[in-house]
Amino acid sequence: MADLFNTDKRIRLGIWGLGRGSAFIKAARELNIDVVAGCDVNPVMRDAFRKECPEAFITDDENEFLNYKDMDAVLIATFFMDHAKHTIRTLEAGFHVMCEVTSFYTPAEGVKVVEAVEKSGKVYNLLENYPFTKENMYLAKLYKDGFFGEFQYAEFEYLHDCRSLCYCYNMPGAPTVEPGYTAHSWRSWLNFHYYNTHSLGPLMRITGLRPEYISAFPEAIPLPGFLPGSGMSKPCPSLIKMSNGGIMRNMCGATTGNYHNGKRFWGTRASAESLDHGLRMRIGATGEGMRTIVEPQWPELAELAENAGHGGGDFWELYYFAREILTGEKAPWDIYNACDVTLAGIMAARSTDNNGAPMEIPDFRKAEVREKYRSDNYCWQQPFDPDKIFPDGHDTAITSNFNKAIYNIGKNSILLRKAMDGAVLYPNIINAAEKLEVIKNLNAASAVLDELENYRNMADKIINAYPDSLAAEALRSMKTLSEPEMNDGAEILAEKIRETIKKLLEADNK
Repeated sequence: MADLFNTDKRIRLGIWGLGRGSAFIKAARELNIDVVAGCDVNPVMRDAFRKECPEAFITDDENEFLNYKDMDAVLIATFFMDHAKHTIRTLEAGFHVMCEVTSFYTPAEGVKVVEAVEKSGKVYNLLENYPFTKENMYLAKLYKDGFFGEFQYAEFEYLHDCRSLCYCYNMPGAPTVEPGYTAHSWRSWLNFHYYNTHSLGPLMRITGLRPEYISAFPEAIPLPGFLPGSGMSKPCPSLIKMSNGGIMRNMCGATTGNYHNGKRFWGTRASAESLDHGLRMRIGATGEGMRTIVEPQWPELAELAENAGHGGGDFWELYYFAREILTGEKAPWDIYNACDVTLAGIMAARSTDNNGAPMEIPDFRKAEVREKYRSDNYCWQQPFDPDKIFPDGHDTAITSNFNKAIYNIGKNSILLRKAMDGAVLYPNIINAAEKLEVIKNLNAASAVLDELENYRNMADKIINAYPDSLAAEALRSMKTLSEPEMNDGAEILAEKIRETIKKLLEADNK
């Protein structure tokens, strides 16, 4: 791959945080990057990494990792709240940094990270991939060429029901968190506004604008199955004023309708939208203009991008990082752009704490602005300790089954809901393939009823033992997803499903 950057030089990369971090190994090989080291406290993660990179230096000790001098750069994919301190440690150890989202957790941490980057002279890139999907890169080129005119308004969405990730590790096979009576260290409770980068990030990169003010109202209605008070359980919408005066509605959270990369975009000369039906454009500088569906194309390096994760975004993140180290050409997600998108999430959370009051998003490019926030340690208050969702002295023989119970109740209840709700809509479903899918879902749900009943019984044992615990409340709400159908028991429900399938098919044949 010497031709890619016109050099034979290689970048020796260490990965700190081997869950999400290991997802970059394949793309790295194509980009003059050799993965030479890995660090993680979790032995399951280390074992999986060892299979991918058997020659790499592997440790669970961050000091050993940062003292390993046979590397040039570090990819940080550690716990969300640790990104700032791990970035600073890595820069001080003399390595370039690319850091998973987001860059820091408080404004004061942001000031320290910016100044550590400036002092080090090293390359810092934020690992935000959603701006680099084929669609978003295509829209960015059109915007740069003046096709859309001036940005007026947009709605971007990263909607992701992350219930299972509250109780499982984010890795192949989704093993449940151990010990089983604890929840995930940060995914179980984080305020989803902090994770705004997948929705705000694309608009920033398409337009080149920065966010200046944000307003977000507190929300009251969570999805079932989350621990009480979890900030991951709600849609988390906000309104953002961009630097040209245009407005964006940003939504990043959990709903019953995922759009990982949904968007609607209006300029003064054209508009675009993309949910799950391709990229639609309206052209002609009028609301009644021609509507057309277009097929975006990669700007370059299509084959390499197509094979990478997150719609090609993982490739481009590494590409820009490697290019800046090897050629000096600046990457899109430098520390200052990373501050803009990170501070937007922090200030959205602060706005919810102040009943939706607008909050300024400070520009940390300016030293005098940073000075105002040097001692600002605001963060959304963590609602519970994931290690203490049961009372002290709980019987681990009972409570160790919590994660298995809640995960499997959720998984099987979702299948049951698809089946039963599909049966309700069946007479009005137009597409024959979708009708067939309903029948398949009914049969699949029937096959898991005994398993679902067993896990509901396991949950009842936990609830009865510790009825006032956070875990019990989460289990009770998760159980509602399979009710009222499961209240009669697996055997009776199985017979009802068989009768339902028979009636639906008979009605179709009339």
